Amino acid sequence: MDFAQILSVLGQGVAYTVLVTLACNLTAVLIGLVTVGLRKFESTLLNLVLDIFTYVFRAIPMLVLLFIVYFGLSEFGFRVSPMIAMMLSLGVIAGAYIAEVFRGALHSIDSNEVLAAHASGMNRLQVFIYIEMPQMLRLAMPGMVNEFTTVLKYSPFAYTVGIPEITKQAMALVGTTNQGIEIYLAAGILYFIIYRILLAGLEAIERYFRIPGMAPS
Repeated sequence: MDFAQILSVLGQGVAYTVLVTLACNLTAVLIGLVTVGLRKFESTLLNLVLDIFTYVFRAIPMLVLLFIVYFGLSEFGFRVSPMIAMMLSLGVIAGAYIAEVFRGALHSIDSNEVLAAHASGMNRLQVFIYIEMPQMLRLAMPGMVNEFTTVLKYSPFAYTVGIPEITKQAMALVGTTNQGIEIYLAAGILYFIIYRILLAGLEAIERYFRIPGMAPS
């Protein structure tokens, strides 16, 4: 089998790799927003729970959590699909990291703007949605880009729960052709191409939302 044929076969897994990456990144952003939003209630107990959440899920190995969700929950009668298992493992872990990125960005916002918003009659939720969150997302964009690309690099774990993404296609092809070097080299090239496309898209979004004078040029 020549290199072009190998790329063609592995290309069948590209859509699944992209789908896993996008689904887990979307899960991570939603978890990050909910986490940082709940911190605005300034409840000591709630902040303690959120601290434990971010601390624990940043420490758990992704593959261990994936197996707990996919294989462990079935023992209690909760069966989840492979994609949902990825979102509840890789997505949640990435969400714990992004929550900290959001928290750091939130602390960078000028407190006088928040005071002015409260003085004009806005409640806490309105201040967060209309004043803090737009600035927070812009300031957090570089950190989000790093986390999004990390999610892509962990996406090959999806093969362990049966999702036919690039790595699973490569392993199956190696089993039938014994061309390990060529096949895994082709897989690496495909991952690099996806990474570059993802990075170009994120950089374009970052440039569009960049605050002049507040981001590295």
